[in-house]
Amino acid sequence: MFIVLFSVILAVIGAALGAYMHWGIEIYVLFGLGVILYNVILYFNSDKLALAVNGAQPASRDEYGQLHNIVEEVALAAGLPKPKVYVMNTEVPNAFATGRNPAHASVAVTRGLLEIMNRDELQGVIAHEMSHIRNYDILMMTVVAILGGLIILFRDILLRWGFFFGGGRRRRASSGRGGGQAQMILIIVGLVLAILAPLLVALIRAAISRQREYLADASGAYIVRNPHGLASALAKLGQSKEKLQTASNATAHMFITNPFAKDRGTSANWFASHPPLADRIRRLNSLALSGPEAD
Repeated sequence: MFIVLFSVILAVIGAALGAYMHWGIEIYVLFGLGVILYNVILYFNSDKLALAVNGAQPASRDEYGQLHNIVEEVALAAGLPKPKVYVMNTEVPNAFATGRNPAHASVAVTRGLLEIMNRDELQGVIAHEMSHIRNYDILMMTVVAILGGLIILFRDILLRWGFFFGGGRRRRASSGRGGGQAQMILIIVGLVLAILAPLLVALIRAAISRQREYLADASGAYIVRNPHGLASALAKLGQSKEKLQTASNATAHMFITNPFAKDRGTSANWFASHPPLADRIRRLNSLALSGPEAD
């Protein structure tokens, strides 16, 4: 639903831009290919970038034997290949997963998280991160980034270039032709959407990110057949108010909890990348696994 809404906004702004600038389809193809190419390159290198930016180092089996064992157990339960395992040298507890598909995936946890989690809680955290991999959330957010990037690009062209490169002349030329009034309405609607585009993109992207967190919680609980381990882990993470220094707004959605501790309250604003921890814990504790798997 969110992606369809993205596409509708993109189509209206694109149509308004075409009417305003009298451009052919070739311009759209050129701009579209540029944005898609940028995001495809980012998509194939997202794991390396995320690990490097956050200072994650490969976790040796000798030093982090239990972590490797848990990752192997969860991967087996999820029916996935074992991802690469990394550790971030910081006391702030958190974790994230990255990789374009299960065959090219990595899981990273902080040293602070390993220090405060028991085995069931760590298993829950890893199951949550493995769910992001199994649910192809990196691909999902890449698609969102492509659509959002196209909307912002068309918006910038319409608001900046249009007024300086003949927009007024084109409007005067079209005013004498039939359909000029309809074209003007389309341009006005497109301008309104273009002005609101950054706000709409941020709202939709945040909403998708929050829903994928809920899904990863539920999927992780199903994989290990234990929602309470992850609920307990989230409760411990909620006690930490420290900010993860290596995180940024661009990578905040990747972590199991908001790295700036913005999800510690009882409610989240519309731009939040994560749902409130209290709500996630409540949902997990209310899960009842039924059937032969729960016996």
